[in-house]
Amino acid sequence: MARDLATTLAWVDAGTRLCAPAIAGLSEEEYDAPSALPGWTRKHLVAHLAANADAIGNLVRWARTGEETPMYASPEERAAGIERGSLLGAGELTEWFTASAATLAAAMTALPEEAWRAEVVTAQGRTVPASETPWMRAREVMVHAVDLATGHTFADLPEDFLRALRDDIHAKRGQVPAVEGTLADVTAYLAGRSSGGVTSPGGGPPPALPPWL
Repeated sequence: MARDLATTLAWVDAGTRLCAPAIAGLSEEEYDAPSALPGWTRKHLVAHLAANADAIGNLVRWARTGEETPMYASPEERAAGIERGSLLGAGELTEWFTASAATLAAAMTALPEEAWRAEVVTAQGRTVPASETPWMRAREVMVHAVDLATGHTFADLPEDFLRALRDDIHAKRGQVPAVEGTLADVTAYLAGRSSGGVTSPGGGPPPALPPWL
């Protein structure tokens, strides 16, 4: 489905509002517990979200100033930043998430209309218009709100977002198994999360997919 700028900006805000109270309510012990992503604690996941806001902010700055500012210095530095963040205390990590999300939201709000058409380069090396950055961020906060494993499910995400995410995953993954189920269940399955509620056309369980995003 087509995505317009106003809609994707609204999804960023909605996803942040899903994450923020869940993160703020975590104790130190709960922060150190596993997230729904294999090998990552909730601290790893929140550090990734905070660092991602800073990184997408670099692309917004690039679009505004014309000065090349990559998302990350290198893939290694990205991974190292998440590891460093996972060692922070609960309060400091929550503050980083909150501040980075607010800074990114303010930068996007202030970006002039013509700057949204400026080309920037993602961490994967894709050249995209700056108007793609809200979609990049929306995917992160929406999907990882579920990955925090604090009670949110894909059924809590907006239907128009789920349709856009489903179509995006189809395009990025290429050939995927045909499955049946609700929009939320099918999208969760395609994203490599839960396969609950999803069946193959013959009624059996679908093959497992690795995590996407």
